[in-house]
Amino acid sequence: MSRTLKITGPAILLIAALLSLVVALAVGGGAASPAIDDPGALVRFGLPTVKMIVNLSAAVALGALLLAVFALSSTSRAYSIALDLAAAAAGVWAVASAGSALFSFLSVTGVPLSFDARFGEQLGYFLTEIEAGTTWVFSTLAAAAVTVLCFAVRNQTVTLFVLVLAAAGLYPLAQQGHSATASDHDAAVTALWLHIVFAAVWLGGLLVIVVLRSIDRIEDLTTTIGRYSTAALVCFVVVAVSGYVSAEIRIGSLDRLASAYGALVLVKVAALVVLGVIGAVHRRYVLTRMADDPRRGRWFWQLALVELAFMGIASGTAAGLARTASPVPDEPLVSSSPTPAEILTGAPLPPPMDPLTLVTLWRPDLLWILLCGFGIFFYLAGARRLRRRGDRWPVHRTVLWVAGLLLLAYLTSGGINVYERYLFSAHMLAHMALGMMVPLLLVFGAPVTLAARAIRKRSDGSRGGREWILTAVHSRFGQIVANPIVAAVVFAASLLVFYYTPLFRWATLDHIGHEWMIAHFLLAGYLFVQSLVGVDPVPFRFPYPIRLLMLLATMAFHAFFGLALMTGDALLLADWYGAMGWSTPAIEDQHTGGGIAWSVGEIPTLILAISVAIQWSRSDDRETKRRDRAADRTGDADLTQYNAMLERLGRGR
Repeated sequence: MSRTLKITGPAILLIAALLSLVVALAVGGGAASPAIDDPGALVRFGLPTVKMIVNLSAAVALGALLLAVFALSSTSRAYSIALDLAAAAAGVWAVASAGSALFSFLSVTGVPLSFDARFGEQLGYFLTEIEAGTTWVFSTLAAAAVTVLCFAVRNQTVTLFVLVLAAAGLYPLAQQGHSATASDHDAAVTALWLHIVFAAVWLGGLLVIVVLRSIDRIEDLTTTIGRYSTAALVCFVVVAVSGYVSAEIRIGSLDRLASAYGALVLVKVAALVVLGVIGAVHRRYVLTRMADDPRRGRWFWQLALVELAFMGIASGTAAGLARTASPVPDEPLVSSSPTPAEILTGAPLPPPMDPLTLVTLWRPDLLWILLCGFGIFFYLAGARRLRRRGDRWPVHRTVLWVAGLLLLAYLTSGGINVYERYLFSAHMLAHMALGMMVPLLLVFGAPVTLAARAIRKRSDGSRGGREWILTAVHSRFGQIVANPIVAAVVFAASLLVFYYTPLFRWATLDHIGHEWMIAHFLLAGYLFVQSLVGVDPVPFRFPYPIRLLMLLATMAFHAFFGLALMTGDALLLADWYGAMGWSTPAIEDQHTGGGIAWSVGEIPTLILAISVAIQWSRSDDRETKRRDRAADRTGDADLTQYNAMLERLGRGR
């Protein structure tokens, strides 16, 4: 059966994907001949086919890397084979991406394939100057880099970065097709990228396990399958949520499900439901029986083949769906006489900002919603595990952690996120909250301590969540950024470096820049607060008086920055905020933002100062009690020796 699985699994996946692609192209008209500039049947059918090969090969690469990073022992044979599979799959991904670039050029331009200089010039211009071409160049280079690194590197830490590179290599693909021209471009791209990455990990991980079944012992694979099952559950949630968001953007209403696009979406939904049921059967019944007796895993492998078949159906349908016209117009809906805000952002100005609109208006960022949701879920699961085994975990830490992530979810998806595109003051309010309020709540949640106590320790050479967290904390880089001086300098200097360099423009105009900005403010604030009042262990902390001085110095720098904005006449991003057309003059709004930077930051500062003072007082109390206990044990020997010394000194005079 092992040898059969090695061949049957990939074959079933590929056949199901190809058949589904053909049906999807027929139903959706994705390969229909256009009235003018027909590139030919080879291009019309070849382009979605090579794109599907890109998706499948990238899935194998990501799935193999994920298993190597989180499930397999670095000393096992399966680990080396998984990296070899990732390298081979990434090589196919690179070649298929290059083919997709060529087919995309032929499809867009209608130029017949030739080998003369004129064709080469046109193709070169397409690949270097046109976004549809540069996207495929980036994908090809990323896949090639993954191929080389998988062959050259076997270190688990470096492999994690290779996995990140592979996931990033799929981001340009999410910017193509319907997402590129969707009315809500940022939300569409984010949802599609999450959908592609987690579907790839889910599919690729299962396929790699099926291949490993033929070369590794069942007993070893039982543990690996259990770890993959946990990752697959996370993937199922992300794929389902991101798929719904994508469908909502491109369909808009239930009546449009009757369209060809809607019918293909329903096919994907049906495949996802079946996959969810199979996953539930795996976790509830099959894995339990395999844990009791690994030889009773026949049901798992049979269900795995069925699962691969439905994954193939979903993959082929997705490739056909990308070539099918959406019932919702792709271009943003703007008026015939667009306002400056519509020209800049693709959307009209929101109503005036007030407490009600800050609560009722939402612009969800799916990436941060999912991160916050999983952060809350796994934290609560860890606290519950401690309580079930009789260990105590303070309730206030759980409350603070949940409150911090809920605040983070609001800041990245609520009313503040709506207005910060139009108003500098709203942006500054988000900055202050992300950099000071959210970290203050999260640090007191002590997530590293909880993870170290709640996550099961591995002893087989693989790295789970606990091992990766502790590796990051104890790494040289982790020790450097956790140093109080470095944390304070990064926290304070970020204000000048961010707002007075091109970084501010990048973070305002580009969605990736915006996501980087959120992550940077959050991490810089977290490290700074952790160095002052953190519960989790760090390599070094200053004495309490120095901590207070460092806090005051950093906040003085904050206040100076705020005053500079309040009194300055130079408008930041004048061609953006100044051209937005808001009723309040942009320079006045910038002055308001400076006041927010100066005043709002004082509230967390006061809380931090009080927290440092309380910890200082408790530290003194603990030291006094320690000395009292020592005196009781030794009969106050230190004091007796000290008095004796004074007596000898007195006699010597």
